[in-house]
Amino acid sequence: MSPRRTWGHSRPWQYCVTNRSSNAGTKGDVVTKVVVVGGGMAGVGCALVLSKHDIEVILVDRNDYLQFQPLLYQVASSILPAEDVARPLTTVFADSPSVTVKQSTVTAIDFGTREVVTDAGSLGAADHLVLAAGSQPNFFGVAGAAEHAFPLYAVTDAERLRLHLKDQLRQHCYPDGADPGVLNVVVVGGGCTGVEVAGAIAELFSQLFADGRLPAKANVHLVDHGKAVLAPFSEKSHEYALRKLTEYGVQVTFGVAVTEVTPESVTLSDGTVLPTRTVIWGGGESASAIAADGGAKTGRGGRIDVAADLSIPGFQNVWAIGDVANIPGPGDRALPQLGSVAQQSGKWLGRNIRRVADGDETKPFHYPDKGIMAMIGRNAAVAEIGPHRHQIEGPIAFAAWLGLHAILLSGAHSEVDAFLNWADDYFHHERSVDLELDGTPDRIAWADADADRPTIAPIALS
Repeated sequence: MSPRRTWGHSRPWQYCVTNRSSNAGTKGDVVTKVVVVGGGMAGVGCALVLSKHDIEVILVDRNDYLQFQPLLYQVASSILPAEDVARPLTTVFADSPSVTVKQSTVTAIDFGTREVVTDAGSLGAADHLVLAAGSQPNFFGVAGAAEHAFPLYAVTDAERLRLHLKDQLRQHCYPDGADPGVLNVVVVGGGCTGVEVAGAIAELFSQLFADGRLPAKANVHLVDHGKAVLAPFSEKSHEYALRKLTEYGVQVTFGVAVTEVTPESVTLSDGTVLPTRTVIWGGGESASAIAADGGAKTGRGGRIDVAADLSIPGFQNVWAIGDVANIPGPGDRALPQLGSVAQQSGKWLGRNIRRVADGDETKPFHYPDKGIMAMIGRNAAVAEIGPHRHQIEGPIAFAAWLGLHAILLSGAHSEVDAFLNWADDYFHHERSVDLELDGTPDRIAWADADADRPTIAPIALS
């Protein structure tokens, strides 16, 4: 396999801007111009709240869709089509006339002047500048990782991995006489992304083997430099997740790091070399590169350290939300990079900007912690509910995971589509196997589906 390009994170961010009308959403004769950089869950949440107060916003992103990152691994393993985890931004804001969506590339940003420069020129100074540029994979300087590993941080990442897995499976299930070698998949990182993608691929391989379509059982390796999978969870959850992964055939190795990735192998810190053409990177994330360009102080993960009200210290009316920010949490620890944190912080900031426009004081962000959960496989999930982390596992946690993620999906069609595909996969678990080998996941044919389809560029294997 030739060196692969990392999609979706190496390019500068796109943004959008709006010039407000003279009286909408303002107090007195004040005119508010809001520029939001980034169209993820945080930026969209902020813009939606502002739109309810008729504050005009231009939201800019390099893509024309909002993606739901926690479900990308299901796209990669053919459980869901990409269209069910990506919602066109124009559709999201169809009922928000004060929000203008544009695709563009940010080339420079200055928090001091609140000015954003794009490939089309300067947007001028904004009254409020919101940075919601998201995250990118952190390869920690590992040789070859950026070129040869498959991250899962964007729809294009998931589609590229899905096509790659399909190509690998076809070579092993339908050999043309040449020995395709060992089918090894190495997953780097034992967090939610690593555990969920390892479990999904292991189930896929097990079904192919049981059906007699794989001549030899393929291997899934999960490596982590820590001592447990799902580190933020409780010890009981660690044990449950490890047990289920092992039952699915995943080989888990702790206490090792990856030192090199090549097109044909991965080298571990203990000297082990695993032959593989598929290295899936779930080993960490850092803030989008644009976070370091505006002049703000960055902390852990290259993220911007924000104040309790989500403002960036030292700059007036400049804010950071979602994965690009270290948002203060209990015990002076930053909140985790979760979809729920991004969504809630975006909505909270929208209300804070409204308060500023009205001449009121901002309020510190309060995050209602409803818990954490992870899917391991069919009927196998773990959830820790509420601030006291009441643990549930198995089919009940599996159902809770499905329900929560469907609710968080943007748009009613996406919610229904996801549930129908999940139901089909549950009762006909060979579905993803057939799709992976023979077809492409297709969206359910809604009458108005054209307006509900994101523009996802075709991806070809190099």
